[in-house]
Amino acid sequence: MVALLAAVGDSDQHTQRSLAGRLDVALGLANALLKRCVSKGLIKIQNAPARRYAYYLTPKGFAEKSRLVAEYLESSLNFFRRARGQYEELFVALAARGITKIAIAGSGELAEIAMLSASATGITVQAVIAPGRNIPDFHGHAVVADLAAALAHGAEAVVIADSSAPQAVYDRICAALPADCVVAPRLLHVTSAHVASKEIAA
Repeated sequence: MVALLAAVGDSDQHTQRSLAGRLDVALGLANALLKRCVSKGLIKIQNAPARRYAYYLTPKGFAEKSRLVAEYLESSLNFFRRARGQYEELFVALAARGITKIAIAGSGELAEIAMLSASATGITVQAVIAPGRNIPDFHGHAVVADLAAALAHGAEAVVIADSSAPQAVYDRICAALPADCVVAPRLLHVTSAHVASKEIAA
């Protein structure tokens, strides 16, 4: 909802179709969201020329937008702190085992957080595993298509930072690398190969 309130607050020239495009949602969903905001007194609709409507934020809408933005920022900061803390724990544990060169599987925001954590713990990122990403590097680190290429760059372990399909990425890498050389933060809820093998045995 914060995206809708922000869009309406930015301009009173939006149509339902342009709002749907701005939010990247179907027109029907944009219409439903607008009706919900109108019913809550957050947005006001006025007639405009050419049988169109103009959408305005009410004072209550401005206040709600500010509250939601603050809530989002607080949530984002909490997530960043939690993710960074968990990656630092992983890197400290790897360093204690003598592993200091890693590859990161993933090339999104989590990968960026993992890189920050690596630099803070003396871990070197040798490569970023990102199949399908046609880019030479990611924040200064070589981007490779698979595990073999990452190992060729000197990686000794792989850290999962793919939020879209973390379990699948973990399982695929574990099929070619010892499970104790593939780690993931708790927030991704990945079932480790050790746990999975125990469950199968049971």
